[in-house]
Amino acid sequence: MITSIQNNLVKEWRKLHTRKHRVRKQQFLIEGFHLIEEAHYSGWELETVIIQNGITYPTWVNDYHTNLVNERVFKEISQTETPQGIAAVVHMKALTKQHDSFILLIDAIQDPGNLGTIIRTADAAGFSQIILGTGTVDLYNDKVIRASQGSIFHIPIKQAVLSQKIAELKEENYTVWASGLTNGVDINSLKIHGKTALILGNEGAGISEEILKAVNGIVKIPMYGKAESLNVSVAAGILMYNMRK
Repeated sequence: MITSIQNNLVKEWRKLHTRKHRVRKQQFLIEGFHLIEEAHYSGWELETVIIQNGITYPTWVNDYHTNLVNERVFKEISQTETPQGIAAVVHMKALTKQHDSFILLIDAIQDPGNLGTIIRTADAAGFSQIILGTGTVDLYNDKVIRASQGSIFHIPIKQAVLSQKIAELKEENYTVWASGLTNGVDINSLKIHGKTALILGNEGAGISEEILKAVNGIVKIPMYGKAESLNVSVAAGILMYNMRK
């Protein structure tokens, strides 16, 4: 059992809290029974499972390399307020889309909770792929992973320059819509035909002018009350499910 926070393995796991080290190692850290089960049953490769002494865990965990640690060590690597006592190091993996009807593009969303919730909703709404543009929070940020509730293991998510990606999508006969508040088509009257892409923008600044000039059209959600706008993850859910009608 590992009992020292100065142990080299512990230091290595701690480094996975940083984006730089995650990219270099092509690995990331997840916590909790649900996320580890999602990674396992979705066929992702677990480098090791880290278990706090005294924690009861599923028998399939024994199929992996495991490291037993004491409570102090687990708290050192944990990024949650109430750790469940189980974590895993996961290898990054590029998923391939199974169908291509609906694609979601993200323009510089920076709040990890928002991004994780959007990924979860896109998974539930049956979108086939998510493209993350420049300035978007790191996909493997701990809060993104937790907010996604494991959906990052189900839906292909890639990074790209959105202006270039939009041009590619148009060549592939996609109609590209941007979420916006002005000069937009009411989502309730929008008619979707064929392959469709939806772009969501930054929490404060929205979608960049460069991107807006490149899309086929703008779609908006009507505001019946006095609120000027919706949280981007809430708006994402409304738009994606309406587009799936």
